[in-house]
Amino acid sequence: MTVATQLDQLCINTLRTLSIDAVQQAQSGHPGTPMGAAPTAYCLWQRFLRYDPQDPNWPNRDRFVLSSGHASMLLYSLLHLCGVKAMGSSSEQAGGLAVTLDDIKRFRQVGSRCTGHPEYGWTSGVEATTGPLGQGVATSVGMAIAERWLTATYNRPGYDLFEHKVYALCGDGDMMEGVSSEAASLAGHLQLANLCWIYDDNHISIEGSTGIAFTEDVAARFLGYGWNVARVADANDLEQLTRAYNTFLDTRDRPTLIIVQSHIGYGAPHKQDSKEAHGEPLGADEVRLAKEFYGWDPDAQFYVPDGVPEHFREQMGRRGAKLRVEWEKLFAAYRQQYPDLAGQIDRMQRRDLPAGWDSALPIFPVDAKGMATRDSSGLVGQSAQRHRRKDAVAAGRRGRFGAVDQDAFELRICR
Repeated sequence: MTVATQLDQLCINTLRTLSIDAVQQAQSGHPGTPMGAAPTAYCLWQRFLRYDPQDPNWPNRDRFVLSSGHASMLLYSLLHLCGVKAMGSSSEQAGGLAVTLDDIKRFRQVGSRCTGHPEYGWTSGVEATTGPLGQGVATSVGMAIAERWLTATYNRPGYDLFEHKVYALCGDGDMMEGVSSEAASLAGHLQLANLCWIYDDNHISIEGSTGIAFTEDVAARFLGYGWNVARVADANDLEQLTRAYNTFLDTRDRPTLIIVQSHIGYGAPHKQDSKEAHGEPLGADEVRLAKEFYGWDPDAQFYVPDGVPEHFREQMGRRGAKLRVEWEKLFAAYRQQYPDLAGQIDRMQRRDLPAGWDSALPIFPVDAKGMATRDSSGLVGQSAQRHRRKDAVAAGRRGRFGAVDQDAFELRICR
């Protein structure tokens, strides 16, 4: 194993101990995955994620979806240590942190921003509501398609406004679900090279070993879907993780699956690699033993060592702020050149619908026989799409793929 720097390890262990303390205090939750996947998430956020904690709604930020929503304390710990700001409904700062240490101490309690599973719109920095297995990775495919659409619709020569990536951290439970298979198949078909799934492969589910019911070759399945597959033999090896993330960034023609071998409940001597680490508190004695394994004061609770938040903000925070400021300058110049398109982007950020958006929608007369909703919804969708295409052609939109080709529009935006 390549040894992480002392400060890297301190940050990783802070993610772990905040997670196990929160679950232990709540007497409910899932400590094992945050303990095992902490290095995987740390490496991504600290070394790669293009994200400004001061503006978590920046349009060109990378998206991180915690599909393993039961491991929510890993995400909340990241949001806290990175100093992600709380945002209001109008995309303006609401003041303070999105997740405070007090929120973490009140994990799973009524009113806390740290709900048992992440909830979009409740906690700033949460990109998607997750929990039902497979839901998060499926949502990430939609996000990746959306990025391709934004790229095709609004980017212009010299103005690459949208070029962000979508990452989803998932687990064995996600991989077992049919919805993840369907979404992965679509992503491969559309060659979504902006999409990376990180599979925390610890071979444990809440019932026990995945050998009970799940023994397929996941890598072979994803190769069949048309994905690139990278492997990390040890989740604690930051250099292996770094190479895998770089493999994703270097891949231009397909989505990437990174399979990371990890140990659920890493560091808990009696519960590591067991179902007991998955979905219940470790217990006071095991918490102490795990902290001793990490070199932690076993009596310290919710302890954030000096230098840890500063390290997150010095690396990820500085990188993200620089990228956001550069993007804002680019968008200001774009606004001068393409005011109508810039206005559309502004409107989407405000979540306002365009004037007359419903003018093309069909009206269905009262009919005793009725119409199947699969038929009526299809007509509505087609009408809205025709209106959108007509609007696009009228505006003379010419993205990196040239003039809008109405017959092949869906394929062109995803290639």
